[in-house]
Amino acid sequence: MTHLPERDKSTRIVELKTTKKLYGLDHLRAVAIGFVFLYHYFILSNGQPGWLPEVARFGWTGVDLFFVLSGFLIASQLFEAIKQRRKISFRAFFLKRFFRIIPAYLATVGLYFCVPFFREKEALPPIWKFLSFTQNFDLDLKHYGTFSHAWSLCVEEHFYLFLPVTLVVYQSLNRFNRAGWLLLVLFLLSFGARLYSFKVMYAPYIGHENSWLYWYKYVYYPTYNRLDGLLIGVAIAGVYTFRPNLWHRVSKHGNLLLAAGILLLILAYLLCEDQQTLIASVFGFPLLSIGYGFVVAGAVSPTSFMYSWQSTISTSIATLSFAIYLTHKGIIKITHNLVEGTNWDSNWVLIVCVITSFLGALLLNRLIERPFLKIRNRILHS
Repeated sequence: MTHLPERDKSTRIVELKTTKKLYGLDHLRAVAIGFVFLYHYFILSNGQPGWLPEVARFGWTGVDLFFVLSGFLIASQLFEAIKQRRKISFRAFFLKRFFRIIPAYLATVGLYFCVPFFREKEALPPIWKFLSFTQNFDLDLKHYGTFSHAWSLCVEEHFYLFLPVTLVVYQSLNRFNRAGWLLLVLFLLSFGARLYSFKVMYAPYIGHENSWLYWYKYVYYPTYNRLDGLLIGVAIAGVYTFRPNLWHRVSKHGNLLLAAGILLLILAYLLCEDQQTLIASVFGFPLLSIGYGFVVAGAVSPTSFMYSWQSTISTSIATLSFAIYLTHKGIIKITHNLVEGTNWDSNWVLIVCVITSFLGALLLNRLIERPFLKIRNRILHS
């Protein structure tokens, strides 16, 4: 066997990474949206069917998995430009993000505001909060909890603004090799932000009848408390892009990375059994993100079983994951209203809701997402 020199080997690793479809990420997107769907279904169906609560209670962490995936994917794109000594194009970056997210998002916002039957709860926050992506700040779940899951899109939009601007500044100062310290500082600051949010903003309401409401408002939703997953994803992308030799050594143990991630997630599950404790609030989020970080690293490692495992089902769900995320609550509510009084078994109602949510997402994808992505491609290649 011919042995490649270390430099050539690194080049070959990079070439393989840029040309090989990462099927493992499709599986993780499918898992993430499945978690989120079951968790929200569990809430909207009052815990029916009976077996659902135990299965779905950890489903809220699907958003944390999405954060790690977003951090990895977005940072990988930007890092690749830096690695090739090209300037980051704000135009290209924001056009891609705009056409990927905004049309489908605005269509869903329109549904919520124009079709009251679509709302899973009674009242919506002011429309300016959705249009300005500030809905995750001071969110009152009790009185304005409709379309509350848009909070995670606010966090991601803030990230999409912050990351490229920060990288351009580091590029202009020729200090990109020190950017890793910023990741560490931000990760540590997130501990302090959550500790302050818990001790100063939430603690006065502990024991209050609606204490849960203030925990979500001050601890769970704000962007500054939810950076862990995004930062972990960025860190993985940094090793993946700029440290090919290190990545080559680490990725030899893909299945071990997956196993380690699952063990950390089990520990996080136990730690976050009661989310509204100090330990869970301060340390639970980063532990979840690190666990999902190991899982994502394993999924993109050529030695893991997820890497080359092609699944039409996973790919289809992953393709529709954004549309499912946007619309599933409204469609679940509509489906429940339509089958009310039929005496259907709760398991069948769940199956029907899965089907209607998938079909609704498919409709949004075909009518909105695909056409606007074609427009985006024409603009970018013009």
